[in-house]
Amino acid sequence: MSFFLMPTPIAARRLFLGRSGLVLSGAAIALLAGRDALAAKAGGDTAGDVQILNTALGAEFEAIAAYQVGAESKLLEKPVLDLAVTFQGHHKAHAAVLSATVAKLGGKPVLAKSKYDFPLEQLKSQADVLRFAAKLEQGAVSAYLGAVPLFDDRDLSKAAASILGDEAMHWAVLRQALGEVPVVPSAFVS
Repeated sequence: MSFFLMPTPIAARRLFLGRSGLVLSGAAIALLAGRDALAAKAGGDTAGDVQILNTALGAEFEAIAAYQVGAESKLLEKPVLDLAVTFQGHHKAHAAVLSATVAKLGGKPVLAKSKYDFPLEQLKSQADVLRFAAKLEQGAVSAYLGAVPLFDDRDLSKAAASILGDEAMHWAVLRQALGEVPVVPSAFVS
């Protein structure tokens, strides 16, 4: 099921964590942060890490495809189109790191789906496309948020939160582009 079909951010987080069924180990987070030596010291079983990383990778592929839909919709004005392409580039970078990390852990990275079930019939204006993207980013924030506090090592949590921070910035910028207050609607993200 897609982040786009989730009724709430909490449902998106449950989907993300439920698909993986596990949390990332210190080794996986160290690899995500580009700290191969630290990952080698952490060691441990990696099957669960591969599973959750592949879940995150699948979500990043979905985001890449969603931004492609927006870019090709001909509904976005030049500055907003540039923004969408920039955010898509960030998701491509996330996917590359996640894929490389899965491979370093001895797993096989998931591939992007050949087709995603996006609500294309609902995209009739630039604002519709922006809301579509904002919902994706909100779901991603919530999903990544669910994993971050599960780590004992605060340095590793900080490394894992780097993608979360980028997703949150995307969400805020998209809110501003919609004419909404660019901060999260409340003092805490859920």
